[in-house]
Amino acid sequence: MPVVYSSIKQEVEATRKAAALYDISHMGEFDLRGPDAEQVLQRLITNDLTRLPSGKAFYAALCREEGGTVDDLFVYRFSDNAFMLVVNAANCEKDFAWIASHIGQAEADLIDLSDATAKLDLQGPKSQAILQNLIDFDLDELGRFEFGHGVVAGFRVALSRTGYTGEDGFELYCASEEATALWDALLEAGAPSGLIPAGLGARDVLRLEACYSLYGHELSDTISPIEAGIGFAVRFDKGDFVGREALLAQKENPARRHMIAFQLTERGVPRDGCPVLIEGKPAGIVTSGTFSPTFEAGIGLALLDGSPPEVGAPIAIDIRGRAVAAKVMKRPLYTYRQGEQQP
Repeated sequence: MPVVYSSIKQEVEATRKAAALYDISHMGEFDLRGPDAEQVLQRLITNDLTRLPSGKAFYAALCREEGGTVDDLFVYRFSDNAFMLVVNAANCEKDFAWIASHIGQAEADLIDLSDATAKLDLQGPKSQAILQNLIDFDLDELGRFEFGHGVVAGFRVALSRTGYTGEDGFELYCASEEATALWDALLEAGAPSGLIPAGLGARDVLRLEACYSLYGHELSDTISPIEAGIGFAVRFDKGDFVGREALLAQKENPARRHMIAFQLTERGVPRDGCPVLIEGKPAGIVTSGTFSPTFEAGIGLALLDGSPPEVGAPIAIDIRGRAVAAKVMKRPLYTYRQGEQQP
């Protein structure tokens, strides 16, 4: 995936105001199915499969017993005992081995579909209108986090109303050998509506504006889902799962580490690894930071030691030895569903 096609600013603005197309084919896709597939997966993920009907997807995490995150992923339920798991590219081999090691004697088959599968993300407020001209069913019938199958520009795809940008949009899965032709067809159809290709740089800015976690930054083997602030994807009432006791202990400990969002109130560009200062003293570290074209300011996420300050509280980010003023912000910074942009 290219870092940039035109400019990060142009690609971010296209996603927010029109539409952009992302090639995310580096992501990993696993097929898990069999009589015991649900039982195996329910034991491994933090979210609750009993809340996931066929035809829908949700976000979850795989955790170690001590609470660290193996990976975050999306789970698609095709039927009672058939699932697709979409995992981070860098963790593909690790995740496959982790899941396979927990199948044991259970009747479940795990297949890596990553090489055979391409993934294109069409994101932005005009994405539905663009895609509707190419697909063979009414996209109004596809709600948020729902998925289906159809023919797009002559190519058979699975598509879901999901994304990583904070905008409405669709993720399309197709055969790898058909990805180039599908990419070209989408760009041609969307050009009159302002559709452009977008790269990894814009994608990272957009996910940070929406305060979506990125593995290796907000989540890792040493940062748990509770610490990262994605407790909504951890369902303690579902029963036992790997890491449950460690995560529950963290949840009940107000002095644990907390993830915050922030915006600079002075000029500067925060980067991961920058120290966070509260009243001049080290209080944590930036996990992700960038310049936001949407807010025209530096923004970021940071992992703080202990209880976080209130929204609006002043903090500072140490950028190359200079304490740059910032303030704590409500998460998410941006969401299309509410049409909100924080001042």
